[in-house]
Amino acid sequence: MSTQSNGHSGNGKKSFAETAVSAESDSGSAVSGRVAPPPGQLKKADFVSDQEVRWCPGCGDYAILNNVQKVMPELGIPREKIVFVSGIGCSSRFPYYMNTYGFHSIHGRAPAIATGIKCANPELSVWVITGDGDALSIGGNHFIHAIRRNLDLNYILFNNRIYGLTKGQYSPTSEFGKKTKSTPSGTIDYPINPLSLAIASESTFVARSIDIDVKHLGAMVEAAAKHKGISFIEVYQNCNIFNDGAFDYFAERTVRSDRVLYLEHGKPMVFGKNREKGIRMNGALPEVVTIGENGITENDLLVHDIHLNDPSVAFMLARMEQPEFPQPVGIFRTIDRATYEDMMTDQIDAAVAKSGLGSLEKLINSGDTWIVE
Repeated sequence: MSTQSNGHSGNGKKSFAETAVSAESDSGSAVSGRVAPPPGQLKKADFVSDQEVRWCPGCGDYAILNNVQKVMPELGIPREKIVFVSGIGCSSRFPYYMNTYGFHSIHGRAPAIATGIKCANPELSVWVITGDGDALSIGGNHFIHAIRRNLDLNYILFNNRIYGLTKGQYSPTSEFGKKTKSTPSGTIDYPINPLSLAIASESTFVARSIDIDVKHLGAMVEAAAKHKGISFIEVYQNCNIFNDGAFDYFAERTVRSDRVLYLEHGKPMVFGKNREKGIRMNGALPEVVTIGENGITENDLLVHDIHLNDPSVAFMLARMEQPEFPQPVGIFRTIDRATYEDMMTDQIDAAVAKSGLGSLEKLINSGDTWIVE
């Protein structure tokens, strides 16, 4: 049932424009040649398309794809009401591998296309799949505005800190001084922190995970899918060809407990192999402390609250990085706010109630008109 579009419809399937925006039934779709089982009976295999997965062996993208396919049946959403939209990059092949509707669009513009889809049919579950280059370079403006509008979109950014598809140039998230094919002397660009930008843009759900931490990643994807409003997840994703081991210094299993902080709502910020370290506030700044030293207990630690309307604490946590701090992962923030498509629908309904449905032909021919001869 996976229908893709990048200027044409491939493999003899219907184009996205012909099928995706009008979901046909709750019991399944016959686009794939057979009727799908009802949502409650869907399994992971029902979301796996017949397309060959064309990523490099060992790529972190596989783990993300596997987790998304695994979470889909738990959402109880018919496949014909799910759309995956991508831009350009290795991650952007994602829609081909989901047995749902999909749109492989143009560089950096996936949020704009996803916005149109959601506004045209608010009942659809719309997912944006992107990478650090696609989202934060040419797509930076679209990224900001899709988030600030609070559309009910699920936005997953694969961050591998490199341009993989074009064979290893530095990206907007590459660390300062990184030597690549396009920066042989080291990049002099300061990197973008994706979470900082998402929080500054007022994202109502912000999370981060690691590709190889399968259980945690699945929990983040499920939480994002259930949030009403924009859901943004940054995933640290290893590019084993052009930036292998970029996150090993904190994500590798043998060091992860000492160098990663798992954020849990309502719980003190504790980390370490023996859970002996924590984060507390020292004035306006966070600091790492050792529990048991100088009388410090868990009661002295910062307690995580994902529902704070003020984004200051979430922003502070997003700025914490190795080696001074553990790398935080988990849900940074989730708050309630009216969505763009709901407010748009309310405005349209109010206008119709006041003035009637109206006529496009009458509108075009109303007021001052000119005849050019």
